[in-house]
Amino acid sequence: MKSTMVFAVLATIVFTILYRITENGVLLSLAITAGTISYHFVMRYTVAGVFSHTMHNRANLSRKWYQQKKWEKKLYRKLHVKQWKNKMPTYEPSYFDLRLHTPEEIAGAMCQAEVSHEVIVIFSFLPLFTVPAFGAFWVFLITSVLSALMDLLFAIMQRYNRPRILKLCRK
Repeated sequence: MKSTMVFAVLATIVFTILYRITENGVLLSLAITAGTISYHFVMRYTVAGVFSHTMHNRANLSRKWYQQKKWEKKLYRKLHVKQWKNKMPTYEPSYFDLRLHTPEEIAGAMCQAEVSHEVIVIFSFLPLFTVPAFGAFWVFLITSVLSALMDLLFAIMQRYNRPRILKLCRK
């Protein structure tokens, strides 16, 4: 993730400089696209870091926000979460390793990951505020929607898995 972020930031700088020199519209589109991708990676990295330093993989599991709602099980079945959840990447797999952590610690890490991804979903739409300055509405909208959907999948996965780890906590 870090190398992709660095590459996107460098691409943004290079395409912006080349656009300023040539005023070629294709380079402007590439600069905007690379800049938008940079924003999404830098924002994710920052949000994850902030939550990591503030929550320390701990959460009050009894808070209403973390409780599974009645309608969620039905939604997860319709979305076939069980089939795709194991194919999703994990940024820090050790946070969710039962050999290294208690079920309670893992549940806390799951809550932290869920909230981080939910905040990222919201922040994914902030680039739309730059449309008046840069134009390219569709580039900003498409990257924002795709980014939000990706992080929504991660939040759903955390909510889907948490009841299972809480079951281990009760045992």
